[in-house]
Amino acid sequence: MAIYSIRELPIEGKRVFIRVDFNVPINKQTGEVSDTTRIDAALPTIRHALERGARIILASHLGRPDGKPNPKYSMQPVGKVLSEKLPGVDILVADEPTGDGVTRLATDLKPNQILLLENLRFSPGEEGNDPGFSKELAALAEVYVNDAFGTAHRAHASTAGMVALFEEKGAGFLMMKEVEFFTKLLKDPEKPFVAILGGAKVADKVGVIRNLLELVNVIIIGGAMANTFLAARGKNMGASRVEADKFGLCKEIEEAARARGVQFLLPSDLVIADGLEATEVETVPVASGVPMTKMALDIGPDSRRAFAEALAGASTIFWNGPMGVFENPVLAQGTLAVAHAVADSSAVSVVGGGDSVAAINKAGVADKISHVSTGGGASLEMMEGRILPGVAALEK
Repeated sequence: MAIYSIRELPIEGKRVFIRVDFNVPINKQTGEVSDTTRIDAALPTIRHALERGARIILASHLGRPDGKPNPKYSMQPVGKVLSEKLPGVDILVADEPTGDGVTRLATDLKPNQILLLENLRFSPGEEGNDPGFSKELAALAEVYVNDAFGTAHRAHASTAGMVALFEEKGAGFLMMKEVEFFTKLLKDPEKPFVAILGGAKVADKVGVIRNLLELVNVIIIGGAMANTFLAARGKNMGASRVEADKFGLCKEIEEAARARGVQFLLPSDLVIADGLEATEVETVPVASGVPMTKMALDIGPDSRRAFAEALAGASTIFWNGPMGVFENPVLAQGTLAVAHAVADSSAVSVVGGGDSVAAINKAGVADKISHVSTGGGASLEMMEGRILPGVAALEK
């Protein structure tokens, strides 16, 4: 898509509305931001706008306040972090997303000042993409910039509705990087292209799998999704999580992979235990089956080796979803092994989705990944081949 970068927009001296993704975790005890990753990701765009003398209005949602003010989801803690990260910059935090007071603050903004709007979802007009709320937001600024890829799959007032009211619009550095990486995966990936998909449900990834079958050379399936595929092949999965109503779909997907010459890799051995909180585990070959009282909760060492071998020969890698219950250290080895295999590869590697990103960070290899996406849902929808409303709205 043809989208202007913030570099190309005339922002000097102008009021610039930057949609950011500051949907950050707040510590319930202290009321402070417990992970600043999403704030840090937006700083290059914010600093660029400051350097060019723009008068900046930042806007984001936080949590699910259901369209009404709720102090638990206030942006005040975010404002405090911004003050610490941007010393010497005057951070003003509005007490509502729109209104006469907000309009006055926006109108009076000076260079080296930032106005952070209160949580956009304090208004029902945000998620409802209400034209009136879109108009109120748009009236605050002269230029629109979206740097919130994590919300680009939502047609909300701040990501879609208000954008049509701007002549000058474009993407921040984070959004540009996300769109460029995913466009390359979808339009011009270097082969061999290996996709790794994990997580709980086949239903959540079926659109992605079908689209990837047109693009990849190898698909690796792990996590509880693999249980369903293995059960569809007639393997005994014991008490494992299995979607019995998706057996027909699994067979159809495997048949489509065969027809296209795509290698379809499932685990050959499994780490099993009594439950998710287990402290003791054992490994069984898939051929032997899972005992009736046990659950398959991670991939075994043979599977890790086979998956790593496939990844070592890749030129492009996309990974979404863990190989098991990696929150439990005794069930994390499969996911961590894949993280290291992706990092050790010389391929262009893209990791999307909260759990996969958490695994990359846990393994300490984030700096060896070509691109770690900030948008789980948005990255999946892009990989399904869908056009994201927040991206489409930015087209020239």
